[in-house]
Amino acid sequence: MSSAAADERLADVGRLRRLLIRPELGAVVGAVVVFSFFAGQSEVFRSVAGIANWLDPAATLGIMAVAIALLMIGGEFDLSAGVLTGTTGLVLVTLATRFGFNVWLAMLAGLAVALAVGFANGLIVTRTRLPSFIVTLGTFLMLQGLNLGVTKALTGTVQVAGLRRAEGYESARAVFGGTVGDSGFRVAILWWVLATVVATWVLMRSRAGNWIFAVGGNEQAARAVGVPAARTKIALFMTTAFAAWLVGSILALRYTSVQASSGIGQEFIYIIAAVIGGCLLTGGYGSAIGASIGAVIFGMADKGIVFLGWDADWFKFFLGAMLLLATLANRLVRRYAEEVKR
Repeated sequence: MSSAAADERLADVGRLRRLLIRPELGAVVGAVVVFSFFAGQSEVFRSVAGIANWLDPAATLGIMAVAIALLMIGGEFDLSAGVLTGTTGLVLVTLATRFGFNVWLAMLAGLAVALAVGFANGLIVTRTRLPSFIVTLGTFLMLQGLNLGVTKALTGTVQVAGLRRAEGYESARAVFGGTVGDSGFRVAILWWVLATVVATWVLMRSRAGNWIFAVGGNEQAARAVGVPAARTKIALFMTTAFAAWLVGSILALRYTSVQASSGIGQEFIYIIAAVIGGCLLTGGYGSAIGASIGAVIFGMADKGIVFLGWDADWFKFFLGAMLLLATLANRLVRRYAEEVKR
């Protein structure tokens, strides 16, 4: 199965055709159009400071979008990813400020919680065969209730603050929440690039990548040829949880406080970025690079609308339009790709 899948993706169908069937092609075209539009309208947008400004939201979104893209290629969804970023941030800040934990140790505790949630999601999905949409929706609601209930019980409010005074804060912030020297570019951008490179290597150069495409394309056929489908899907859910921990830690260290409602609603943005980047909702097709480009489009639109002085409500319209256009483009690309393989 491994060699067969690799041969199919690396078949010599000509350079132009290989380019046209790349899942991230539509996202690249979209990114160029969006950048050209805003850069032409705003000098600030195309300045170094402006680029640093719109790469900031793209970075944290991109980390999550890459992980969600892997999961979607594997044929599953995770609606708890957004609220889990808030959960891990709350664990970090609560342990460091209320119980005297060193920030680094509190981060490890948050990671353990995140991986446990990811493992539970994957195990329930693979053992019960329930749709991951339903399973992770249940997890979303439980985490939302826990975040709010525990935070209120401990602080009497819906926020935990004061991380700046905790031991180990400065060193942890330099690694996860600071900037690259005096450039104005956030360290999160480097984590985003690393996540994209690693995910792309896994998808295109490793046996695990073949397994991900296989279980997303046809799980029963994949099982029949020996692909460890259950282990692959559990690992994908845990990867998404790891990304949620990373993003939650980055944001907590940056702002030194976390709201109980943090991350709620972001799961849809992650999915939209992955779909804009070429992932199919049916699984078995997509790209980590494409998901990152989808995040860039999000970042450019998010800040570009502000730079132009438009009403922020237009951003939702933009997201909806991009989702519809990307879905149609992905469908056309997929059909063309299937014709090329015949």
